[in-house]
Amino acid sequence: MKSLTKYDVAVIGAGVFGTWIAYELNRAGKRVLLMDAYGAANNRASSGGESRVIRCSYGQEEIYTRWAWASLAKWKAFFNRVGGLPLFHQTGVLWMAREDDRLSTASFETLNRVGVPCEKLSHDELAKRFPQINFSDIPWAIWEPESGALMARRAVQSLLFECLKTGVEYVQDAVVCPVNQKDFSKIETRNREVIQAQIFIFACGSWLPKLFPEVIGERIQPTKQEVYFFGVSAGDKRFAPPAMPVWGDFGDEVYGIPDLENRGFKIAIDRHGELFDPDFGLRETTAENLAKVRAYLAKRFPALHDAPVLERRVCQYENTSKGDFLIDRHPQFANVWLVGGGSGHGFKHGPALGEYVAKRVIDEAKDIDPRFTLATKENVHQRAVY
Repeated sequence: MKSLTKYDVAVIGAGVFGTWIAYELNRAGKRVLLMDAYGAANNRASSGGESRVIRCSYGQEEIYTRWAWASLAKWKAFFNRVGGLPLFHQTGVLWMAREDDRLSTASFETLNRVGVPCEKLSHDELAKRFPQINFSDIPWAIWEPESGALMARRAVQSLLFECLKTGVEYVQDAVVCPVNQKDFSKIETRNREVIQAQIFIFACGSWLPKLFPEVIGERIQPTKQEVYFFGVSAGDKRFAPPAMPVWGDFGDEVYGIPDLENRGFKIAIDRHGELFDPDFGLRETTAENLAKVRAYLAKRFPALHDAPVLERRVCQYENTSKGDFLIDRHPQFANVWLVGGGSGHGFKHGPALGEYVAKRVIDEAKDIDPRFTLATKENVHQRAVY
């Protein structure tokens, strides 16, 4: 058994949460180890895949609006520093609303209160601005012109490379399930290496219930989510930026991303799927869900009703009971933090969450927002944050 150098902080999980936490702790002068079982933003991870929405509309949940707006600035600043291919596409985000839509009305009020640029577009304005979309059942929408899409896998891996350049150490290895551990001065990996650290942060998403079954249990439930990319007709520019924005239709629980970098028009049903094992779950899409997606395309984007499928993927959400993140200390070990529960909307918040966690770890602060605590996570899931 090999013992590694002792670190100030060991972060387990190199997804968007863990990598931003490691980045912020390293900037604060901590000696940081970052590790991941399958590699940063791998295909099993909730942070893997092609693209993610970044928008600030969150109903009355002002903390998430503020975090998304702050994160957008931090993502853009980071991308400007590292250069290379664009990792943020400012397509704008269109949030389709219904009559008496309390969530959308609250979102518009919150955006204005926080100072996020936005417009309220009427049905006629929508039809004129986006003629390729059928708005027959959409009386109005929120337009966020400065929001858009993040290139997920490449963004996380770029952040990892920056971490490595600035002193973070990285190991690709899996942690042995620490079920009966009496203290947390060290942990062991599958390759029988020992990692010593003053503080351990487990930011491993869908794997948190596996590593801490007694503590997490069903408080985080990974679900199977299917994503499709459709091919548009040759020369048709209506479904790529700048003509086509990122969009969300929460009345039908569907969202989509335009044809970015010629990968295809992305669309996914946002309803929670069946329970899913991130290690061994069958990552195959179903004819039933494809039929639902095609039916929605025929209604909302008539020109794409028979578009060919270019790519289909299965990822997972790691849902908490209401959709709030988990950020809290382990109930038995003061030097162990549990961070996760992205719940399908977490990717965009990586920078703000990383800063939030790093500050509390460094200052040993106890002022954790109650919504993030383990005590507020239940086994019965009633989604409230979208």
